[in-house]
Amino acid sequence: MTVKRQYVVTQALISLAVASMLGACTTYPWEPQQASAPAYRTTPGGAAASGVPAGFYRVNPGDTLQSIAGAYGQRTQDLAVWNGLTVSSPVAPGQLLRVGPPTYAQTTPVPTPVPSTTAVQPGPAAQPQIVLAWPLRGPILKTFVPGKSKGIVIGGRPGDQVRAAATGRVVYAGTGIEAYGPLVIIKHDDTLITAYGQNSRLLVQEGDAVTQGQPVGEVGTDSNGVPSIQFEVRKDGKPVDPLTWLPH
Repeated sequence: MTVKRQYVVTQALISLAVASMLGACTTYPWEPQQASAPAYRTTPGGAAASGVPAGFYRVNPGDTLQSIAGAYGQRTQDLAVWNGLTVSSPVAPGQLLRVGPPTYAQTTPVPTPVPSTTAVQPGPAAQPQIVLAWPLRGPILKTFVPGKSKGIVIGGRPGDQVRAAATGRVVYAGTGIEAYGPLVIIKHDDTLITAYGQNSRLLVQEGDAVTQGQPVGEVGTDSNGVPSIQFEVRKDGKPVDPLTWLPH
């Protein structure tokens, strides 16, 4: 983080804390305007090419599914699933492939078909809503109350791992918001963000890509010494009840 950006973030956090104490309408760093959606390269080591959406790559001569996956730090199996292919499927120059998880896509163009005598089976349909997983298994110490609270408090044991509720990218990891203690904020798409507060230790850094279930922190204690985490879900910038997004 540059000195200038660090100064801007520090000033924003100070303003945020003051607004919170005054009960004002507060803008938090996990709201949409604070972090742009992650963008993927469309050519290894280069900038996005004209006409290729973020999260996609246009195949060049000599490319293979394995070489493309390696260039983007992805598993060949994942790349195949995202594009309705098998790990042994051929790719052809000009073909458009998804190189990032579907939740990152800004648009969903139809991939250029691969020249073949056999039809390529379409991949699984995109889910209408991201399915979250429990970040921590434990008793619900505080529930969500619209207008009064922004999330839930889940009890645990000191040092228990706190896990990402869904695949996404870390847009904040730090201790700049005193009320939350060590805090991790993960952006899953342009509309959904989750936050994990009251950690004792953070296991990820800002900018990290994480997968569902990946440890992002360890359980800490609240101001009363109770081992727990504060878990929040924001949809379109507004707090929603996490229990309606978690499996029962």
